[in-house]
Amino acid sequence: MATWNKINFPDAASPIMEQMMFFHDHTMVILTLITILVAYMMTNSLFNKNFNRLLLEGQEIETFWTIIPAFMLIFIAFPSLQILYMMDETTNPNLTIKTIGHQWYWSYEYSDFKQISFDTYMTPLEENQINSFRLLDVDNRTIIPTNINIRMLITAADLIHSWAMPSLGIKADAMPGRINQVPLMSSRSGIFFGQCSEICGANHSFMPIVIESVPVKNFIKWINSLD
Repeated sequence: MATWNKINFPDAASPIMEQMMFFHDHTMVILTLITILVAYMMTNSLFNKNFNRLLLEGQEIETFWTIIPAFMLIFIAFPSLQILYMMDETTNPNLTIKTIGHQWYWSYEYSDFKQISFDTYMTPLEENQINSFRLLDVDNRTIIPTNINIRMLITAADLIHSWAMPSLGIKADAMPGRINQVPLMSSRSGIFFGQCSEICGANHSFMPIVIESVPVKNFIKWINSLD
């Protein structure tokens, strides 16, 4: 249920999303300190003539304004570059899943297994169960194993879509004629919801994404049931 204090990120379900939340908190601390410092100096410059003269004529303050921001940018840049590398690098994947965006549904192919592919459509409102999520649930959920390195290949068949899963820290464009690759790992079991995040047409908001992360033994049972 949405409440007034739900203004933060959703609970992280992958190592990448955890690092993104840490980086957000890290950057917000720096921005808060900068805001407090600038507000303090602006207030003093309005009511303290000596302080105002120091800002306009002091070489020390000019040196301070040059060196300190450079160090702040370094403290922000290094964690950012690390996260960008994590979001782009796929190392020794144990499973490959290909997703294809269509008007207005997604298709999934498990490339490591023979003839395992399916389409996922949004569940119509009249077919929703009591425990279904309105406009977010699908008829075929995408099953993945927990704590397994997965390579997600994303493309499109008609126009540009966007495969976004906030809880897993993934958002990648699905473009016709191009395959984008992103790493995917779920650190806990659960059901995670996403949507197409590209304004790809009239029904782009009706292209939900549902990932169900299960233990490895349950994933193997699901694969065997499809053969």
